[in-house]
Amino acid sequence: MENKMFCYQCQETAGCKGCSVRGVCGKTPEVAALQDLLIYVTKGCAALTTALRSEGKEVSYEVNHRITLNLFTTITNANFDGAQIKKRIADTLVCKEELLQQLEDKRELPEAALWTAEPSAYMEKAKSVGVLATQDEDIRSLRELITYGLKGLSAYSKHANVLLADDAELDAFLQRALAATLDDTLSVNDLVALALETGKYGVKGMALLDGANTQAYGNPEITKVNIGVGKRPGILVSGHDLRDLEMLLEQTKDSGVDVYTHSEMLPAHYYPAFKKYKHFVGNYGNAWWKQTEEFASFHGPILMTTNCIVPPKDSYKDRLFTTGASGYPGCKHIEGEIGQEKDFSQIIALAKTCRPPEEIEQGQIIGGFAHAQVFALADQIVEAVKSGAIKKFVVMAGCDGRAKSRSYYADFAKALPQDTVILTAGCAKYKYNKLNLGSIGDIPRVLDAGQCNDSYSLAVIAMKLQEIFGLEDINELPIVYNISWYEQKAVIVLLALLALGVKNIHLGPTLPAFLSPNVTKVLVDNFGIAGIGSVEEDMKIFFGE
Repeated sequence: MENKMFCYQCQETAGCKGCSVRGVCGKTPEVAALQDLLIYVTKGCAALTTALRSEGKEVSYEVNHRITLNLFTTITNANFDGAQIKKRIADTLVCKEELLQQLEDKRELPEAALWTAEPSAYMEKAKSVGVLATQDEDIRSLRELITYGLKGLSAYSKHANVLLADDAELDAFLQRALAATLDDTLSVNDLVALALETGKYGVKGMALLDGANTQAYGNPEITKVNIGVGKRPGILVSGHDLRDLEMLLEQTKDSGVDVYTHSEMLPAHYYPAFKKYKHFVGNYGNAWWKQTEEFASFHGPILMTTNCIVPPKDSYKDRLFTTGASGYPGCKHIEGEIGQEKDFSQIIALAKTCRPPEEIEQGQIIGGFAHAQVFALADQIVEAVKSGAIKKFVVMAGCDGRAKSRSYYADFAKALPQDTVILTAGCAKYKYNKLNLGSIGDIPRVLDAGQCNDSYSLAVIAMKLQEIFGLEDINELPIVYNISWYEQKAVIVLLALLALGVKNIHLGPTLPAFLSPNVTKVLVDNFGIAGIGSVEEDMKIFFGE
């Protein structure tokens, strides 16, 4: 039977092989096809910008931003709105034509750079440009590994861009690498090297965003975050975009409406700049996959600033708003380009008509252990390591998800020896950040650096410890890696760690379906990549217990 679609970019892909009828995420075959076509024309656009740079010509920020936004739009759970994606395809085709006019030598261009059509032809073209268009399994695997890494990198670039931070070298690489996935002359070895180079620029991209965030909002600091609710109506903000949150907080001052974070927006509470907003009252709920029940009980409007959207229930769909790269058919979308002030007045007006949130839990959770804060505690941490009070650090960063097998990470955290400290970032922390795991002296046993992009902090911390202890190899540190993944931002984090030389990373709950057996063997042989087993088995591997 012919596939209605094919997508295997996320961890929950059907049967760990590929979604071929409908996305497990809820993506329809039509939207999957449009996303494939958007990626195709964006690769064509990247081929043109790369060619223009080779002729010594400049590429505008607007074009750079279009390419990153297009990639971000296709990340898992970001945008389900076919109309929005069609518009991005049409706008990109116009952009390609303008770039073509500037290019002098058009002889070596790939077909993706030249193709254009009316919207009526989009679906037919999409059939021939999806993932399976690459016949060789290993080439396909590496092309997708690179593309997914670039999608993750584009997300982090976009968050930096909205804070008016750009890096021309980063944009040039992203576009060169994206264009290279169209090049049939590149061998497996060439693509492996490009994947590692993508990881190197992943570190650069996360550093760009870290600098943009801390310059705008200060360095994260140790913070206790309320997980209960107040008595006033509220607006719930999910996703990752701190600039969107800042604009909403400014517009809701003195409105009688409280603002809460959800899932990956939790770490906003750690930044000093957001603490001045008295109506920024806490975090509501857990990781993204629980939103269908938590959004229903929140009662007020929800603003999705990025992924991760779960197809909404009718009970709250009219309260769900999207902005930026996110979109869902039937939900209102808040427009606003980079540098523009978005108008959230309709969200605020709706909030005033809603009941206060229903309380689902009480208490506090602690976080704010990004690199600057950890460096401030460096003497205590080093002394704890030297004295043997801390024997090992366990990096458990990454993504959460709805698969029952992910209970492994909660069980693993509970089973850890009392002399270990968890380093985390991303929504994976919701598996254990509300457990009472205690402290070692004054050091909590769960150190939350922030969002998934703040995995950068964990790398910086590791490199600082390597320097302090005078070690030649980062792998000599008492740090082990047991990372959970879900979507493409986790892919760029993985590639970044590999580029930094980190080895023996355990990745779960399953290895990516897009890794062919041969590509998996390369990662195993060269970097010691491994999957997870049972908690008992992995405790023996990591701790010999």
